[in-house]
Amino acid sequence: MNELINEYLLVIQPNEDLCERIMTMKQHFAGNYQCPQATHIKPQITLIKFSHYEMAESRFVNRFRNIAAVNAPFKITLNDFGSLPAHTIYINIQTTNQLTVLSKELRQVQAFILPDKQNKPHFITEPVINIAHKLLPWQYEKGWLEYSNTHFNTSFTVNEMLLLKRREETNGYKTLARFPLLSQVKKLEQASMF
Repeated sequence: MNELINEYLLVIQPNEDLCERIMTMKQHFAGNYQCPQATHIKPQITLIKFSHYEMAESRFVNRFRNIAAVNAPFKITLNDFGSLPAHTIYINIQTTNQLTVLSKELRQVQAFILPDKQNKPHFITEPVINIAHKLLPWQYEKGWLEYSNTHFNTSFTVNEMLLLKRREETNGYKTLARFPLLSQVKKLEQASMF
């Protein structure tokens, strides 16, 4: 029997208004630099990328839910643009302590998202929001000339993480689960004080 392997992304998405503002930037980039793939992915901060067997979903979904439940909502500040020379332009995330703490806690699920030695999960250590990636040299050079001189500064509150899923070698991720940040440990600690 051939077991289904899916690709998964654990992400944070900005609020709807900010998503629309960033999608407008991505559409501008796509139109000005002949890069339609810039608009294929919604604005998001990827925390983990991994592949796994579909039958194991409930195990890692429950682990992500438990981690989200003990973390409080937090603010992320976006500040201007950065690049990976020759192929990617992105929005900088000013590192927050809460994002670092959440990323460390997510490493606890590594054993649950490692189906075999060939499919190791990729934990993103320097999260960003991509404007465009896999660029041709001319797209990068012209795009970076524009975006390196463009200012962008805003912030948003992270209230949940999303787990996205797609079948290997297909296009388009679908939302599998939402994990609200509930700060339950703090509520329990406060209740026990009285």
